Amino acid sequence: MIIIGAKGFAKEVLEVLHQLKQIESIAFYDDVNEIGETLYDCFPILKNEEQVKAFFERYGTQFTIGIGNPKYRYLMCKKFEEWGGNLVSTISPFSHIGHFGNLIETGSNVMTGTVITNDVSIGKGCLINLNCTIGHDTVVEGFVELCPGVHISGNCKIGALSFIGTNATVLPNITIGKNVIIGAGALVTKDLPDNVLAMGSPAKVIRELPETDFL
Repeated sequence: MIIIGAKGFAKEVLEVLHQLKQIESIAFYDDVNEIGETLYDCFPILKNEEQVKAFFERYGTQFTIGIGNPKYRYLMCKKFEEWGGNLVSTISPFSHIGHFGNLIETGSNVMTGTVITNDVSIGKGCLINLNCTIGHDTVVEGFVELCPGVHISGNCKIGALSFIGTNATVLPNITIGKNVIIGAGALVTKDLPDNVLAMGSPAKVIRELPETDFL
């Protein structure tokens, strides 16, 4: 499997794979940072399309996303799929996921300490970071990033490509639009439209964001 990224969050994804006892035939991919040829002196770091395709041919086409930022996650997923890769999820065995009515689509990272109750839908390529909670009957659309300690109450909807900062809380029955950024520690008490930055407690719209045509 290839983990996209070789710094920061990619190392946390590696830990999840270690928890799952799936650390054989792993490589990282980083074509941005000036780093060495291996990580921890044993995992190769791939740096271009040719190396990725050679790895796919030898070890299989699975990849997962080890970077943050919803837009970067989407773009890297698209690139690797065009190279013949198959996106897979990494779900920590030390998360707690309810047994009834849940759907986690391909390519999501669900990290240690996360609690997902029942009738929760999580879209493709999401990042549910350490110690998040997601309540019943909530829909999280594709390529959403929840930072550590985010709490989403029941009957909420989080639009695609949105980013919710560390320790933010979303109260029940709230709809957050697509391409929304919510600041760390915010308390979301009412619906938010597409393409806005919101901060504070209660969260207020600070400014509009450029629209995205990714999804």
